[in-house]
Amino acid sequence: MDIKGKRIYDTLKKMNYIRLSTTEGEQKGAKVIADEIRDIGLEPSFEAFKVPCYEIIKVKLEITEPIYMEIEAKGYGYSGNSAKDGIEADFVYVESAEDIDLIGVEGKIVMVSSMGYEVYERLAKAKVAGFIAPSGDYFDDPKKTDLDERMLRKGHTDYGQIPGVCIRMKDAVKIIKASPVKARITLEQKEEEGDSGNILTQVIGTKYPDEVIVYTAHYDSVVFSKGMYDNASGSAILLELLRYFVKNPPLRTVRFIWCGSEERGLFGSKYYVKDHEEELKQIRLCINVDLAGPVIGRDTAIVIAEDKLCHMIEYMYKEVGHPMSLRHDIYSSDCIPFADKGIPAVNFVRYGAPGAVSCHTRNDVLEPISAKSLENTTRFIAQFSNRVVNAYMFPVEKKIPDDLVSKIDKYLRKKQLKDD
Repeated sequence: MDIKGKRIYDTLKKMNYIRLSTTEGEQKGAKVIADEIRDIGLEPSFEAFKVPCYEIIKVKLEITEPIYMEIEAKGYGYSGNSAKDGIEADFVYVESAEDIDLIGVEGKIVMVSSMGYEVYERLAKAKVAGFIAPSGDYFDDPKKTDLDERMLRKGHTDYGQIPGVCIRMKDAVKIIKASPVKARITLEQKEEEGDSGNILTQVIGTKYPDEVIVYTAHYDSVVFSKGMYDNASGSAILLELLRYFVKNPPLRTVRFIWCGSEERGLFGSKYYVKDHEEELKQIRLCINVDLAGPVIGRDTAIVIAEDKLCHMIEYMYKEVGHPMSLRHDIYSSDCIPFADKGIPAVNFVRYGAPGAVSCHTRNDVLEPISAKSLENTTRFIAQFSNRVVNAYMFPVEKKIPDDLVSKIDKYLRKKQLKDD
């Protein structure tokens, strides 16, 4: 089987820079992929779409009473703007954002331990004036770690915009120890739309061209991160699989989609399923690759399909001698919009051992990744692909089990949106 780990690794080197959604870095990453597709002998297509984006113009967090402190902070994207001279209000530490924690917080600036959809909804309904959310580890070295840059998503802002900032965990502890009475948040940001896009190509099936297996991987990264693990690795693996199918024409059509702006909220895959609604009838399976390559880690298949596919993969990895793990569950990546449309999916992931690789930080770099590890994962995906793409009868029923449908609905917040 002509799968070359060095070739995959060399592609990672070409993408070794920050590829944040809607920026020049993401565009540069798209060009690398398009050029590789042309080198393989196919012509890529680029489907552009608009993505919400923001620019933080000014952010400042101050404790104003009983002592004055100015704390390093990052503004939450899409959380709106304060008054020009800031919002000054009483300070409250909210431990859990339960009802008992939120008595009397209207009009105040609150610090929360963590920020999720439910927490934000409760803060909005409690009519707080602003929020502070800590991030990272108390023992982080500021010289070696970046303060998170966070943003609200539509599930948050459906309840309105509350100006908010993110601070380091060590500073959060420092603030609470000082028993603050008042705080001031100054936040100015500009919201607009930026350009992103998906790169597509395909190899037409020789016998069943109207039956399509879709391969997805996202090529954008987060702020600060070169994203070698998440997810230049998956993007490079898709290129290697494409090479394989060009040399070994499949019975069914294999379509490859490198998705833009996944890190902003699965925008690329959401755009694809919305813009290609009629074509979804032909798609039998989505194979998503997200996180691969760490030297020390464990390959895992996460299956969003009938349990028969779990059994098939288990039998196969035992048959070919490829150690891996298996989960019957959803996975937060570009497979979700496809699964939401009733298309079964399998995600191939190589989870790094704790401390062996980093994700969503400046430490997501090339060094902990190896050509051998990339090759081993890709080889198994290719073997699995051969079984399903070239099957006498397609072995995966186009059906998502009810329990996984419920999880997808919860992930996409369908019930909450309906109730609202």
